Amino acid sequence: MTKTIDINIADQTLTLKSGRKVLKRYHISTAKNGPGEKLGSECTPCGQHQIAEKIGAGCAVNTVFVGRQPTGELYTPELRRQFPERDWIITRILWLDGCEAGRNQGGDVDTYERCIYIHGAPDDVTMGRPGSRGCIRMRNDDLLELFEEAEVGMAVSILDLPQNKANL
Repeated sequence: MTKTIDINIADQTLTLKSGRKVLKRYHISTAKNGPGEKLGSECTPCGQHQIAEKIGAGCAVNTVFVGRQPTGELYTPELRRQFPERDWIITRILWLDGCEAGRNQGGDVDTYERCIYIHGAPDDVTMGRPGSRGCIRMRNDDLLELFEEAEVGMAVSILDLPQNKANL
């Protein structure tokens, strides 16, 4: 059975499924600015996506990425104090690509060109409520688990409906 990922912005959850069967549900943090597709909006894009690239396999937990490249640093609270303005992308990256032309693919709504990822976050980042700059943040342990299950080309659906209305 094909595995898929459903992201629910309203509920701040990511669900890994095999067919209709729920394999795992995780608490996440999506964009502080809410849902949206426009370049520069710092919103989380909705609609149908796929995993375009898996980045960071074999890297240590808390590896810091800038421009999708490991910096050689491991995240620590001291490093955060040193660089307070950084958007901390750590441990692993699942880079998303939109599948709906004009909605999340192409022009100024292109999810891939906006560099929207599912990525790890520092332990002190609150999950279960919006706070990112557009990406989907996860706890590192959860992301490591998901990363092993994820495949390039895997379908990712991002919705902004409460779970009881989404029928995911």
